[in-house]
Amino acid sequence: MILADKIIEERKKLGLSQEELADKLAVSRQAVSKWENAQSIPDLQKIVAMSQLFSVSTDYLLKDEMETAVVTECGADEDREVRRVSMEEANDFLSAMEQQGRTVALGVMLCIFSLVLIVFLAGLSQAKIAGITETTAFAVGLAALFLLIAAAVYLFIQNASRTERFKYLEKEVFETAYGVSGLVKEKKAAFEPVYTRYLSLGVVLCLLSPLPLIVGAVIYERSELLAVSLTALLLCIVSLGVYMIVRVSTVKESFRILLQEGEYSKADKKNPVAGTVNAIYWGLALTVYLAWSFITMDWGYTWIVWPIAGVLCAPVILTAKLIGDRNR
Repeated sequence: MILADKIIEERKKLGLSQEELADKLAVSRQAVSKWENAQSIPDLQKIVAMSQLFSVSTDYLLKDEMETAVVTECGADEDREVRRVSMEEANDFLSAMEQQGRTVALGVMLCIFSLVLIVFLAGLSQAKIAGITETTAFAVGLAALFLLIAAAVYLFIQNASRTERFKYLEKEVFETAYGVSGLVKEKKAAFEPVYTRYLSLGVVLCLLSPLPLIVGAVIYERSELLAVSLTALLLCIVSLGVYMIVRVSTVKESFRILLQEGEYSKADKKNPVAGTVNAIYWGLALTVYLAWSFITMDWGYTWIVWPIAGVLCAPVILTAKLIGDRNR
C-alpha cells in the first residue's frame, strides 16, 4: 500500500472529509486531494503531523510496502508476489489500448460494412438495373463480404498480439507504483466528456438508422431499389455508430483495468466465473448472428442480434457473478 492509499484509509477511519483533514493540517483541500491521488508528496512536517493525527508511526506512512498474496490451493499455502505496474508500463498499456480501440472498432465496422455491397447488388439484380444477374450479384457481393471480414480478422489478430503482454492486468491482482493511480484518474476524468459525447452520438446513430428506411417505405411503397438502397444506408449508419461506441468504450475500459474497477476489481478477479461466462455468451451471440444471416440471407435484419445481446448481457453476467460468489 502506498502513501496515498494510507492517507485515504486513515482519513476515512477518523470520518474526516478532505476539507476537514486539510483544516487540521493547515493546508488546502486541493493539496490533500493531490496527496491522495499520488500527484504530489507531503513534506516531512506534514507527514509527522498526520502520524500524530492518525495515531500511527511515520515509518508506517513512509514505508512503501510490496504486499504478497497468500494463495490457498488444494489445501496448500504458497506465497505469490503481487506484480507492480510501473509508470512506464501504465503509459504503454494506455497507448496500446487506445490503438486497440481504433483497430477493433475498424474491424467491427468492416464486418458490418461487408454486408452493404451484397445487399445493394441484390437490389440492382432484382430491379434488373445495369444488367446484373442474381448470380453475379451474389458472387461479387459474397466475395466482397469475405474479403472485408478477412481484413477485419487480420486486424483482430494483429491487435491481440500487440496487447498480449498486458493480459495479466485483466486477470491478476496487482499494485501500481507511486503516482500511477493518480495519473490514470486524471486521464480518466479528462476523457469522460469525450466518452460521453461519442457514446451518445454512436447510440443515437444506431437508434435512428432505420429512419430512412421507414420514411422511404412510406413515400415509395413499391420501389424495391430504393428499399434496398436505404437498407444499405442503414448498415452504413449502424457501422459508423458502432465504430464510435467500440472505440471510446475500449479507452474507457483501459482506465477501469488499471484502477481495478467494475468487473476488473480485485474481488471479481478472484471469481473468474463471470469472465468465462462473458466470453461464452458473446461467442454464442456471434454464432447465432452468422448462422441466422447465412441461412436466411436476410442481412438487413439479422444485425438486431447485437442490440438484443447487449441488453441481455448485464443480467446474464450478474447471475454468473452471484453463482460464482456462492460457490467460493
